[in-house]
Amino acid sequence: MVLAQPLCSRIHSSNLLHEKLKDGMDKPTVSHREVKKRVCLQDRRGSSVSLVLDMSSLSNTEPILSVSTPRDVTVQLLKSASHVLTQEMLQQKCCSLDELQEEFAKIPSNFASPEELDIPGRAAKDRYKSILPNSQSRVCLKSADDQEEESYINANYIRGYDRQEKAYIATQGPMLNTVNDFWTMVWQEQVPVIVMLTKLKEEKEKCICYWPETEAVYGPLTIRVQGLCECDEYTIRDISLQLKDECRTVKHIVFSSWPDQKTPESVKSFLNLVLEEEKILQASESTGPVVVHCSAGIGRTGCFIATQIGCQQLKDKGEVDILSIVCQLRIDR
Repeated sequence: MVLAQPLCSRIHSSNLLHEKLKDGMDKPTVSHREVKKRVCLQDRRGSSVSLVLDMSSLSNTEPILSVSTPRDVTVQLLKSASHVLTQEMLQQKCCSLDELQEEFAKIPSNFASPEELDIPGRAAKDRYKSILPNSQSRVCLKSADDQEEESYINANYIRGYDRQEKAYIATQGPMLNTVNDFWTMVWQEQVPVIVMLTKLKEEKEKCICYWPETEAVYGPLTIRVQGLCECDEYTIRDISLQLKDECRTVKHIVFSSWPDQKTPESVKSFLNLVLEEEKILQASESTGPVVVHCSAGIGRTGCFIATQIGCQQLKDKGEVDILSIVCQLRIDR
C-alpha cells in the first residue's frame, strides 16, 4: 500500500589489523587494534534512501557480490509502488488526508546530480542549482537551423496516461539566457500547447516574459502573438512560430492564480484549466508533447500532469493510482 521505510544512511566498515615487527630479533607482538572508519555518503537533496554495507567479512575468500547503489534502490521503489483507489475509496481519503500525506512523505526523491550532466555551460542555464534534469529522459536540444549543434536545456520528457511516451515536457521557467533554447525546443518537438503555471514574479523572479507583445525574433525563430483571450481563470494566446518559410502555431495558456508552495484557491478553476488543455490538444493536428512549466518545473508542473493523468484514469477505469502516478513522475524528472 505504501513504500517501505527508508534505509539507514550509514556505512560501517571495520578491519582487524595485525602487526608483528622483526628487526634481527624477536620482539613482542603489537596488541590487536580495531580500526573503525565511518564514511558518509553525500546526501542527495531530499533523498531518504541510502545504502548499508557490511565490510567486516572482506577477509573471507568468497568473491564480493555486486551491491545495488542508492539510486538503484530508489528507482526500484518508484517503479514498484502502487495503491489503487476506487472512486469511493478516494472520496473517503479526501475526508481525511493524513494517510495520503503519510504515503506521499515516504516516496523517495530522485534528484539528478551534477556529475551526471558533464555538459559545458550547463550550470548557467539552470534556474536552481539543485533542480537538474534526470539524464535518461532529458530533452537533447538541437539548434533549429543547425542539426549538428547540440544545446542544453533543463527539461525532461514525461510519460502520460497509460505510460504514453513523451506525452509532456516538464521544464523550468525560461531565463534571459534560455529563451532562445525554450522556443527552439517548442519548434523541435512540434509542441501544440504550452501550459504556464506561475506568475512572472512572486517573492522573486520565477520566470521571465519569454513571449513578445506582438512580434520578436528569438534565435532563428520569429515569434508572433496572433490572438489573445483573457478568461477569468487563465489567459490563452495564439502564437505562431516561423523558421524560414515554414510556420507553425501553438496555444499558450497562462494560469497565474496558483500561489507558490500552496494549492490553487479554487479546485474548480484548476480543473477547468485541465479540461481546457485537453480540449485544445484534441483539436490540434500536432502530436508533439505538451510543454508544462512553473518556475523550477517540478512542483506545480508535476501536480498539473499528475491531475490530468489521474482524471483520465478515473474516467476510463473508475479508479486512480495516485501513488504510482507520482512515482512515475519522479522517475522521469
